[in-house]
Amino acid sequence: MSRSRNEFGGVSRRGFLQGAAAAAMLPILAGPGFAADKPLAGQSLNLLVIQPHTVSGNKLAADFEAATGAKVNVTVVPYDQIQAKATLDVQSGVNEFDVVDYWYPTKGQLAEDGVIEDVTAWIERDKAEVKPDDFLPLVYDAYTLHDGKRFGLPYDGDAHLLFYNKEILDRNGVAVPKTWEEYLAAIEKITAAESKNGIYGAAVLGGKAPIIIGSSYANRLAGFGGKFLNDDGSSALDSEAAVAAAKALVAANPYALPTPLETRFEEGLPAFLGGKVGFIEFWSDLGVYAQDPKGSQIVDKWGVTQIPVGGSNTQPRLALNAGFALGVSSGSAKKDAAWQLIKFATSPAYQEELLLLTGSGIDPARQSLLDSDKYKAFAPQVQAALSNALGQSLPWPTTPASPKLQQALADELALALAGTKTAEEAIKDAHTQWQQILAE
Repeated sequence: MSRSRNEFGGVSRRGFLQGAAAAAMLPILAGPGFAADKPLAGQSLNLLVIQPHTVSGNKLAADFEAATGAKVNVTVVPYDQIQAKATLDVQSGVNEFDVVDYWYPTKGQLAEDGVIEDVTAWIERDKAEVKPDDFLPLVYDAYTLHDGKRFGLPYDGDAHLLFYNKEILDRNGVAVPKTWEEYLAAIEKITAAESKNGIYGAAVLGGKAPIIIGSSYANRLAGFGGKFLNDDGSSALDSEAAVAAAKALVAANPYALPTPLETRFEEGLPAFLGGKVGFIEFWSDLGVYAQDPKGSQIVDKWGVTQIPVGGSNTQPRLALNAGFALGVSSGSAKKDAAWQLIKFATSPAYQEELLLLTGSGIDPARQSLLDSDKYKAFAPQVQAALSNALGQSLPWPTTPASPKLQQALADELALALAGTKTAEEAIKDAHTQWQQILAE
């Protein structure tokens, strides 16, 4: 998931795409009434994307039109408004959008509310193109599977890693932490030594949106070996790991870039790229930005590792934070063409284009691309960290109640960061709310 703005844009590989991806798709798209070279000429599609996908959305629009002749109009909204925008579009009867870029924890509610289409049959029909077995299994199911049916295809396979500034660590005698306890000691030491110069131990993303503060909590929940829900679907927030994760998040507050409650990726990203913090938990494409001299002051001065472990857990795990798929809006009058756009955008050839483009914000969702030589060469440190832990990742809940669950948790975590409640009180109250929500 790109946390960039347009200034992080990179060099386009459109020439390659038009020759390779277009050639691959045209025989499939071509049919009666279509010109073989522009099979969707004259058609127009409306694509709804989150702001961090602006670069990839605009590129997709241009490349799909070049390949098929269909014009794609891109509407960009903040990442925390995509669900409401897509739902209102369908339920109001406006039916403006054809393809929706949805956050995977909202999948269950979007499906139950009839906002996105069941595409199970289309995947089966077109599996030679879709190559569903190539998607990372955990990502594929978390992002698209609801009640035994598929409601989209993965577009951006997001997970957090722990990035660090090698120069800051070296001059403070700090080692790369393997545990959350070591992390806390490291950021405390850095902040004590360097805060007077505007340098802090970490940027902790604590903005109140569930996708922000929830991701920081999920990293610690994964590290302590916890989970959001039990196997029977009940709340698992009454576990020792859930409480320990909240305590670890609150403990970092005094040593973080002021202040975590106001730190989203918009603030955290420039702080890290500007050499102002020792650590940041961030989406894996940060490694691409960090090596781009156009926007980074820490080229060759950064490193990345897996999320630390905590408590009795010794197995590193990533949390599947953020993560987006493309779905066909149920209000679309052009569902066939919308499905062609989704197949194009999520195909191995096009996904590789986006993976190798600075600023696209797209991270691996396919095994073949995670293991590809081109991706290893493009982002070697990130690729190594991802490949060693994605199979053990912690997915977020995706039931129809998930948006309510995540908002309740985010609200309680914000109170804990603000000092209004203790970590223990916040998680206890979140657990109680989860029980009530799940019982509705």
